[in-house]
Amino acid sequence: MTTDEFMAAMRTIAATPVDVFALLADPARHRETEPGDWVRDAVAPQPITGVGQVFVINMFHPASPGDGHYVMHNVVTEFDQDRVIAWRPGQLDESGQVRTGGWLWRYELAAPNIAPTGSPRTDVTLTYDWSHTPDPVRREIGGLPPFEPGFLDESLASLERAVTQ
Repeated sequence: MTTDEFMAAMRTIAATPVDVFALLADPARHRETEPGDWVRDAVAPQPITGVGQVFVINMFHPASPGDGHYVMHNVVTEFDQDRVIAWRPGQLDESGQVRTGGWLWRYELAAPNIAPTGSPRTDVTLTYDWSHTPDPVRREIGGLPPFEPGFLDESLASLERAVTQ
């Protein structure tokens, strides 16, 4: 599903919500959930444990100033153990406060009825929402979303590979 302000995709993954959530709450494994090469490594590998927490990720994008490397400070906005996790990426301002860009990454997990084989399954919905991104930030980035429409589906496929291997 795509609108002018957000994109969402859903995939059923052959794993429990506990296992999927554990991977998403581990910044050291976020690189495994991304189909490209933007997400690099966690600056501090502590797991995400609640709303308001900030986790920091080294990133790379060839269009970024300098050598393409940059750092994102992600503010956790939703945390419901094994059900929902979301964050707003941002950067530190001059005073050391995290200023988010207005976009949001959100994963919602739901356990459908167990498959006839008894295998665990989790419906994972990934949403990228840029509805709170101010126009100057949108222009600075060069438009939103900064990726092709299939990116969320590819991200969910990457998540599935990571959690089922």
